[in-house]
Amino acid sequence: MIGFKRARWKRGWSLLIAAALLLGTAGCGPERGTPPEEKIRLTFRHVWVQQHNQQMLKIMTEVIKNFEKANPSIRVDFEGVHQTVHREQRLKSEMVTGNPPDLFVLFGGAEIEPYVRAERLLDLSGFLRENGLLNSFHDLSLWTFGAGVYGLPIEGFAEPVYYNKRLFAQLGLSVPTNWEQLVQVVTKLKAAGKVPFALGNQERWPGAMHYHYFLQRYAGSEVINQIVQGKGTFLHADYEKATERFLEFARLQPFPPQSDTRSIADSERMFLDGEAAMFLNGSWELQLFQSEEAKPDFVSSIGVFNFPQLTAAKPTSEGLASGYTFGLGLSSALEGERRKAALSLLKAIYSPEVQRRIVYESYRLPSMKISVDYERTGPVYRQIAELMQASAPSFVPYDNALPPALQETFFQVTEQLIAGRLTSRAALERMEEQLQQYYELVGK
Repeated sequence: MIGFKRARWKRGWSLLIAAALLLGTAGCGPERGTPPEEKIRLTFRHVWVQQHNQQMLKIMTEVIKNFEKANPSIRVDFEGVHQTVHREQRLKSEMVTGNPPDLFVLFGGAEIEPYVRAERLLDLSGFLRENGLLNSFHDLSLWTFGAGVYGLPIEGFAEPVYYNKRLFAQLGLSVPTNWEQLVQVVTKLKAAGKVPFALGNQERWPGAMHYHYFLQRYAGSEVINQIVQGKGTFLHADYEKATERFLEFARLQPFPPQSDTRSIADSERMFLDGEAAMFLNGSWELQLFQSEEAKPDFVSSIGVFNFPQLTAAKPTSEGLASGYTFGLGLSSALEGERRKAALSLLKAIYSPEVQRRIVYESYRLPSMKISVDYERTGPVYRQIAELMQASAPSFVPYDNALPPALQETFFQVTEQLIAGRLTSRAALERMEEQLQQYYELVGK
């Protein structure tokens, strides 16, 4: 659980609101109310708009339609926007004005902490108790602040390296387990005319997935945990070593040309077509690998492995980036019958039946404790589940662990490191400068 001092953080959030107003990011929206022609109307914003999310969208759309049919006095306005627009622009602005949707997608951990402190999120601990769900989730730690629970994960995830087993076999390659082997694999793949790692870094977070593995492999979780707790620094010797090695990795040119202008869809296509041999991404890609977009037998050629260990000095830092950070939250502005309606919809969403659909139709890891039949999920899903068990302890991806004020800088620094435009020291100093500004703003 994450404890906090409410008064100090309320002061910090007030300063954040003031800063947002000065920058002109906040606009006054209309007050939410119940339209006269309907008893209850709820707004629900999601981010299931990309190709690999189509099954999740189908499932949630059907859940909402069934809910509306069972509750004819309730209408749900289900709106989809791109994740970056929702996460980085609209929701932040709406939280400043106190005018978010009634239900919306959230990323747990440090990202929602300011929203909790400003009392913008509804505490769901009572909902969990009343519905007997307190022990139904795998992990609620990133949603728990003090005695409250301010959102619920809808699925789990892991971030393995996918690789083309047939291509590896053709070139006589083995799965790399350390730095030297990683260099050899990248070098041999390039010599064979293949892209070692598919990467579409237009949105910048895919590149950051690579960088956070380097930081984690050298420093473990201690440094990032101290940063999140308000007493850490990026100017750490292990982080400098990790960044130097990441620059070495970038100089090997393991990614396709102009990766910073390529979309995620581009990187998916490169891997599906066999142009790229490896693809570091999330378990949410499983639906795409087993869809009509892929060649009929492609799924049988996919293997997964954990990112290689990069230094023998930190043998305990080999965990897999994984967790339960993606979920749903409710606005604390909900009251009366509208709150009851929103909680009823939440109950319909968080059921074993829906979780099973998420597993077997969308190939996502369940956030709730249900049994999984791996004969129905396919071989890659099972590999990921087994990798998660074998790679404990896991760690939270850094873009989820870091406070929102630092995420953009982390993405920018990673992009520039990949391009070779920053030294390791300059990269860490830039993040440290942003960190200290954040500490000052929130009073840490």
